[in-house]
Amino acid sequence: MPPDISQFIKTLKRQKADYIPLVELGVHPDIKARYIGRSIVTLTDEVEFWHKAGYDYVKLQPVADFNPAKVGLEEKITYNDDGTIARKWARHDKGIITNFAELENYQFPKKTDFDYSKFEQVGALLPEGMGVIGQYGDIFTMAWELMGFENFSLALFMEPELIDALMGKIGDLVFSMFDYFAQSDVVDVLWYSDDIAFTEGLLISPDSLRRHFFPWLRKIGELAKAHQKPFIYHTDGVLWDVFDDIIACGVDAIHPIEPKAMKIAEVKQRVGDRLALLGHVDVDLLSRGTPANVRRQVLKNVEEAGYNGGYCIGSGNSVPDYAKFENYLEMLEVAKELRQG
Repeated sequence: MPPDISQFIKTLKRQKADYIPLVELGVHPDIKARYIGRSIVTLTDEVEFWHKAGYDYVKLQPVADFNPAKVGLEEKITYNDDGTIARKWARHDKGIITNFAELENYQFPKKTDFDYSKFEQVGALLPEGMGVIGQYGDIFTMAWELMGFENFSLALFMEPELIDALMGKIGDLVFSMFDYFAQSDVVDVLWYSDDIAFTEGLLISPDSLRRHFFPWLRKIGELAKAHQKPFIYHTDGVLWDVFDDIIACGVDAIHPIEPKAMKIAEVKQRVGDRLALLGHVDVDLLSRGTPANVRRQVLKNVEEAGYNGGYCIGSGNSVPDYAKFENYLEMLEVAKELRQG
């Protein structure tokens, strides 16, 4: 089936499209490689995967390094047997930046360091009807990771100005990326990702988010609106206490409606008239379930959230390397069958 970015955009605007689109924030390179039969090496490979898998877009990020001096990383990095970097937990205690002096001495990248060459090249590679999503994020996440979560939490009450200053540095850099996306003729949709919650609640209080984080989300939302481009926001977790804030920031669609945190039927009932809903196929189900389980979940999601538009089929976070390949294929197959009627 040919891609049609206009149908994806229509869905993000909560209109009933000709079909229910697919959506993902990320698919692990191993899954992509298995799908197209070779490793993802070039931008052509990347476009081929998203096209063949049935998506209406290719999602791109600028190349960026927010720790060019590699401060504090040496003791944290471990490697797998094949030489790849192992997964690691973010530090929760003391971080790299704990005071204004350390903030002043930290080497941030310059805006001119960001590499947008993929955006410059992709237009010539896109199949007819296929669009581009410009994606970046983590103003909040990078701030608490640089400070360490415990220190960050204490600073919310004892030195909020330090958090303001740090998030100001990061936010200005990330905002410059979205300014590029907004002005780019090749980018159709803006996608900001930054986890502010987990399955049991928010990571910090609503009031703290309103002071430190939502002003940045709103600034990006206003930019998207000024350039008439839809705006997706990704955050895991339970969001009931801040849905109104998210909507007020100009977000058009929320991803991924984490299944362990919120039920999509309730989200649809409470905010579906103001937000398009994306995702909600449990990653655990994709990893440990069967194709039949996945099929049932996709059809249930469509029934509960896609009956009048404003819903895209996708995972409840992203598709990791440990997801069963046959389960991922089943999710794609159900979307294809629904599209064909």
